[in-house]
Amino acid sequence: MNGVILAVLGVLVLPGPNALSQGTPSSRTPRTLVAVLAHADDEAPVAPILARYARDGDRVFMLIVSDGSAGRGQQGTIPRPDSTPQGEALVRQRGEEARCSAQALGIQPPILLGFPDGKLGDYVGDRTLIFRLTQQVAQELARLKPDAVLTWGPDGGFGHPDHRIVSNVVTQLQRAGAPGVPDRVFYMYLPDAAIRAMNPQRGAPPFTIPQPKYFTVRVPFGARDLDAASRAMSCHRSQYTAETVQRVAPAMGRIWNGEIALVPAFEGASVTDVFR
Repeated sequence: MNGVILAVLGVLVLPGPNALSQGTPSSRTPRTLVAVLAHADDEAPVAPILARYARDGDRVFMLIVSDGSAGRGQQGTIPRPDSTPQGEALVRQRGEEARCSAQALGIQPPILLGFPDGKLGDYVGDRTLIFRLTQQVAQELARLKPDAVLTWGPDGGFGHPDHRIVSNVVTQLQRAGAPGVPDRVFYMYLPDAAIRAMNPQRGAPPFTIPQPKYFTVRVPFGARDLDAASRAMSCHRSQYTAETVQRVAPAMGRIWNGEIALVPAFEGASVTDVFR
């Protein structure tokens, strides 16, 4: 990596990747980055670069589709606290946790759409749901007019059906030419080592993480951004035990090693910036 970071308008030349951690103000026009997520804690795979772009002066948003009401119990890849509330109390708590995370990352307040958690693809139970969900995501992206979008890959990162639905909707909107949806859409992932760090007893499900050749976008971040990501993770008290945060946050720093790899939804050259 040669430290040349290409911006949307013109070329910003930095002396090296470590300059990203200095937060030097720029006179360029702020760009808009939107992470379209299924759940309030889904920003974890890209949290450091959300913080980095916000610190660079860009407008960064989390668009969270579900209400988080199913995020309790010990199912899935992450061991949760035993004292997690239920129903509307959990919905309120997860909204508060999303706002806490956004503040820790230095980004805009989260946009919460409030669709039923764990049921985004429930066509039998509600045949209008997927169409309403698609329309609302489209409306928000048309309003925000992002220059780049991050979301889950078609495999849902580690197979979660809600993640798959959100990925599918974003990809659909881009391919259909929906207003405000940019060409620059990127799929995010937790590395296999990160999933094992979350829950050493489980590990990554088979055939969910793409081959290395597809990770052609590698976005660097600094120490301050990693610290912000750790604080953001701590906000999600309904989803992570204190022990999990203390164990996983340092491990993620080692696993990422200063950059986050993304898969472009559409073919392009190898780059180090989601905006170019």
